[in-house]
Amino acid sequence: PSYSLEGKVKETMHNAFWDHLKEQLSATPPDFSCALELLKEIKEILLSLLLPRQNRLRSEIEEVLDTELLKQKAERGALNVLHLSKYILDMMTLLCAPVRDEAVQKLENITDPVWLLRGIFQVLGLMKMDMVNYTIQSLQPRLQEHSIQRERATFQELLNKQPSLLNHTTKWLTQAAADLTTPLPTCPDTSDSASVVSSSPSEVAISPEPLSPTMVLSQGFLNLLLWDPEDEDFPETLLADRMRLQELESQLRQLTFLASVLLVAGSFSGSVLFGSPQFVDKLKRITKDLMEEFKSRPEEAMQTVSEQVSQEIHQGLKNMGLAALSSENMASLMGQLRNIAKKENCVCSVIDQRIRLFLKCCLVLGVQRSLLDLPGGLTVIEAELAELGQKFVSLTHHNQKVFGPYYTEILKALLPLDQALETEVESL
Repeated sequence: PSYSLEGKVKETMHNAFWDHLKEQLSATPPDFSCALELLKEIKEILLSLLLPRQNRLRSEIEEVLDTELLKQKAERGALNVLHLSKYILDMMTLLCAPVRDEAVQKLENITDPVWLLRGIFQVLGLMKMDMVNYTIQSLQPRLQEHSIQRERATFQELLNKQPSLLNHTTKWLTQAAADLTTPLPTCPDTSDSASVVSSSPSEVAISPEPLSPTMVLSQGFLNLLLWDPEDEDFPETLLADRMRLQELESQLRQLTFLASVLLVAGSFSGSVLFGSPQFVDKLKRITKDLMEEFKSRPEEAMQTVSEQVSQEIHQGLKNMGLAALSSENMASLMGQLRNIAKKENCVCSVIDQRIRLFLKCCLVLGVQRSLLDLPGGLTVIEAELAELGQKFVSLTHHNQKVFGPYYTEILKALLPLDQALETEVESL
């Protein structure tokens, strides 16, 4: 960063270099030693940006920016830096990605050779990064495939030495299948909390018959977000991802806390006030700032949240010329917010179930399609859910690609399969 010590030193050194170049070119006769080094480096960068098939451009750049030829011109005092810079800009226009077109065009208006060269180096740096990113993206499928094959081979070596290495994985998938045939526990109605939790068309009971291999595996992955840290029976195929899964579980709890606060707050704010994105963002910031404190001191954190959120709602209603909260409603709001810290709070329980339903949909349908039909109470945290869903899907998809053959064998033995389901299992 420019404000850091390293950033300031870098800026000072760069300024000193360009000032030195300006002095050299302004001297009588001009000193082109620094300019020659810069042109040599620019030539190397331009050549590195070429694709293997661009032989004509390669020959042209080699000819126009020939180091020996430029050195001879410099010795005669005939090196036209500005003219060469214009040629370099033409090459950059041909080679840059569309996103850099505007930056290159701005350089064409610069007439000072030093500032022009400085601008050329800045944009060339961005173009080099574009090429690196393009190369990484083009190699990514092969790198991923190599990673999958290597991880699977390593695991197979361990399995050959320890035939019982899949016992916990089998137990994990068996439990997932059992969970799909067991109805979710319902949250008992409590005085005010139940009234703010509306039903959602997305929350429908999943038919236990027939058990789908895809759904069993999805349920298994979801169960990992509920895993007791002290339980040593963690699936062997996911041990390498255990820390990442714990981080995702922590994110899920934070989003449950955040959505619960916003859901309760929305029921007291009214549609006009809560329909303001600025107001909702402000409540989000207040709540997020106290999330770390909520982990260690939930009751104290919720007391602070209840006070600040209640005050924001009260003041927001007054600012809009709406009826402010009565003392009775204020007390009810603060009480419901404080109750969120309780372990069996109904609002939190339902929000937690709905976030897990969303994550299950992400595994089956993908993140973007799942975002189109969010369960009630989750639209206010759509952006946060999209991030969580993408991380969860990426982790589980990679794991499934690595260990799919092992899951296939376990599910074949676990589920009574007809022809269609057997085909689905094989696709894992």
